Amino acid sequence: MKKVEVTKKSWKEKQGQENSEVSVDDIAMVVSSWTGVPVSKIAQTETDKLLNMEQLLHSRVIGQDEAVVAVAKAVRRARAGLKDPKRPIGSFIFLGPTGVGKTELARALAESIFGDEEAMIRIDMSEYMEKHSTSRLVGSPPGYVGYDEGGQLTEKVRRKPYSVVLF
Repeated sequence: MKKVEVTKKSWKEKQGQENSEVSVDDIAMVVSSWTGVPVSKIAQTETDKLLNMEQLLHSRVIGQDEAVVAVAKAVRRARAGLKDPKRPIGSFIFLGPTGVGKTELARALAESIFGDEEAMIRIDMSEYMEKHSTSRLVGSPPGYVGYDEGGQLTEKVRRKPYSVVLF
């Protein structure tokens, strides 16, 4: 609510001026409020983001150099236009015991790409061990009860499309 009030106040101040113009900052603020991507990340050039990604990931994830380099390369490749735009930026499998940095790498990746580590959807797959529980994840097929409700994964991604999904 505060963002709206600040934007409204700024707009009202500009109304008193003779020459009201919509600036790049105004557009960035509106796009930020619609998408949930912070203004600083919208204003930052894509090249800068990609160049600094590996450093950001290394600063957050210690001792996983190979994984950080692989993830950063895959994201750069995707952003360079060398992939199908209808597909995800990347799909990664992080394996290892508890505490080695799998979840932290996903959080750091969400922060690097979307500007907020909260741009991560985490789904506990232990809840979907039964064959019939698949519909809870992706939704019921047409003709079945609950078809129009969607599944847990599909609804979370629909609400927050700019996110890293962690299973």
